Amino acid sequence: MTGPQVVLVGPMGVGKTTVGELLADRLGCSFRDTDADIVAAQGREISDIFVDEGEAYFRALERAAVASALTEHDGVLALGGGAVIDESTRALLGEHPVVCLSMEVEEAVQRTGLNQARPLLAVNPRRQWRELMDARRPLYAEVARAVVATDGRTPDEVARAVLDALELKEA
Repeated sequence: MTGPQVVLVGPMGVGKTTVGELLADRLGCSFRDTDADIVAAQGREISDIFVDEGEAYFRALERAAVASALTEHDGVLALGGGAVIDESTRALLGEHPVVCLSMEVEEAVQRTGLNQARPLLAVNPRRQWRELMDARRPLYAEVARAVVATDGRTPDEVARAVLDALELKEA
């Protein structure tokens, strides 16, 4: 198999980076985050890209970052929460071991504070988070081989559940 050993998708704040780093350590491979790739390439935060250039511009950057990472990276890969919106990205993900990390809105509030640094949640964050999830949940389900709930679990417990879901052995 070429490409990542594990691809993590799911909503913002669900723990894709934290769990991804743990998975990479357990699998003896490297970790990559497409949001971090975009920030590094652009030299500015994602929230600034949204404000300065708009969502469509950001989504184009994201589409390119995901496509590159899927071909270049062979470790654990975490995608931004909205990456699955793009149809071509979903098509590319069909060839990879994708796990969706999920959480309920109350967990999202605790983890992210649904704060202003999240450009899509600036006004009435709870309602907007629910609306985003209503729109994205079927897309996550479309690309994921497994869904792992993170509510009330430690990052270690979530990482173990991901390994079990994909039947992967620790290095």
